[in-house]
Amino acid sequence: MGNSNGCGDRDRWARLRFAVVGPLLASPPPAGRLRAELERLSQQHWEHPCGGGPVRFSASTIERWFYRARAAHQDPVGALRARPRTDAGRVRAMSAALIAELREQYRDHPSWSAQLHHDNLQVRVDADPSLGPMPSYATLTRVMRSLGLVRRRRPVQREPERTAPEAREVLSYEVSRSHALWHADMHHGKRRVLTAAGEWKTPILLGFLDDHSRLGCHLQWYLAETAEVFVHGLCQALMKRGLPRSLMTDNGAAMTAGEVEQGLHRLGIVHAKTMAYSPYQNGKMEVLWASVEGRLMAMLEGVEALTLKQLNDATIAWVEHDYHRREHRELGTTPISRLLDSPDASRPCPESAELASAFRITVKRTLRRSDATVSVEGVRYQVPAPWRHLRELSLRVARWDLACVELVDPRTGGRLTTVYPLDKRAHAGAVRRPTAAHGDDSGEHTDTEGDTAPLLQRILDDQAACGLPPAWVPHPDDPDREDHD
Repeated sequence: MGNSNGCGDRDRWARLRFAVVGPLLASPPPAGRLRAELERLSQQHWEHPCGGGPVRFSASTIERWFYRARAAHQDPVGALRARPRTDAGRVRAMSAALIAELREQYRDHPSWSAQLHHDNLQVRVDADPSLGPMPSYATLTRVMRSLGLVRRRRPVQREPERTAPEAREVLSYEVSRSHALWHADMHHGKRRVLTAAGEWKTPILLGFLDDHSRLGCHLQWYLAETAEVFVHGLCQALMKRGLPRSLMTDNGAAMTAGEVEQGLHRLGIVHAKTMAYSPYQNGKMEVLWASVEGRLMAMLEGVEALTLKQLNDATIAWVEHDYHRREHRELGTTPISRLLDSPDASRPCPESAELASAFRITVKRTLRRSDATVSVEGVRYQVPAPWRHLRELSLRVARWDLACVELVDPRTGGRLTTVYPLDKRAHAGAVRRPTAAHGDDSGEHTDTEGDTAPLLQRILDDQAACGLPPAWVPHPDDPDREDHD
């Protein structure tokens, strides 16, 4: 049957049996006619309750159903339901002693597979036949499921060098100058925002905090946790507050990407990462997140359709006019006052273009001679003519922005030019510039037409000086044969 309506096999069989004998219960046949009615019902076809096609039942079977249903006045359908086995719930193929051995073995090795439990029990049974006969693998798996002995994942064993920091004492710290150390982290918000596409998404708050003054260098909400997002927020913090001496982050993928690592190195910022299993090193950020959730987000509870723009506007205003101007319980003063009263270790921030150029990775690519192009991240770029003689190029690229890449000097790292993607449609105009050897793209050839190479001219002169004619005979159809006659 296609639709079981949530009924089990026992219920479906009971309903079929009641459908067979129900008319006999509703209109009992006259005396002496029961056997004829049973024979008539035995000749009919019924739909199998489990979808096995038409089925017939013998008269004796229908008679047994009839008397059983008639005897149960209150619940005739329940009386026609198949009775459970008297030994249901009991394990017959395994002795109590063998089940006890299985429980003890599982207690010691919960991560073993059922096959491994079976093989080890086999060894125990061979050594001690009093445990009873060894069941089959299928029986053992069925017994383990009934007893709740499911396989558990093996606990991860941490490396000794990673667990070593856990054994050391935990002490609070603070640097002596502002902007000597920044903390960076990402926090998943407790409330979702409504996007322009009509979707509810959980925003992620990227924050940068000065260790000495607890100043919020920059806080901004995003919809993703990527290296591009981290660089976008970090550049804003750098342009607001200047270049710090070091930046502490965890070991997340967004904060350890190649663009971030090389960008911090080019800007002279030490990238300090927290040790494994030591998130408390960046604990000052957790205090900031608690303040964000406890004050800022609490004041936004009345806004129903909160958007990302509204959230960022409120966050910037809250940081500048509430958090920076409210007394910090641990410092005893406001973050802005602590910043103004402390020595400054920051450095001037470069221009925005130079700052964006810093957060790129350097890759090496071999120039394709046929069309003077290179391929980066599946995008092909046209190399300008002055650098087409190079065999290998050093390119600086941000993998989230493939609009252009920078060609740099591999020895000094200085920028040479900007390389843009290949424009095949523009090249379809069939306009081509003449090229010259050795990378000279001026189109002007200095060689004089008709001049003979110096070496060949000397060889010809030597041949003429010997006085012998050239050792070759012209073909009869050669138009220049008269010159040789």
